[in-house]
Amino acid sequence: MKKLAVSKTDPCKACLSCVRACSEAFYKTFDPDLSCIRITAKPDGEPKVNSCIMCGKCARTCPEGAISQNAKGVYMVDKKKCVGCGKCVEACPMHVMVLAPGASNVSKCIACGICAKACPMGILAVEEK
Repeated sequence: MKKLAVSKTDPCKACLSCVRACSEAFYKTFDPDLSCIRITAKPDGEPKVNSCIMCGKCARTCPEGAISQNAKGVYMVDKKKCVGCGKCVEACPMHVMVLAPGASNVSKCIACGICAKACPMGILAVEEK
């Protein structure tokens, strides 16, 4: 399965380089709400990286069958089938699915690695397991 992995040993510095790279790559603007990777805070205040764990909850929730798993294990959105209802966004346990204002369909992490390349700490990587 191909997915974004987050280092367990090196800490995130919450610089938002990964967030910026994702939103700019897919929406041509820096907006943390448009990124498919989120930086939140742990209970102790330390940064926490939220990324798609490829759990499939979005696919199981989609009433249109617009989300399916490809041969590499990545859940992909079929933009022709997606009606933008947002049910997958609500179901995502990591809160990383995006329904941009005025958009007719959602977007999600496709394990492209743009965020990993942008991370100055080197804590992100696309792995195949």
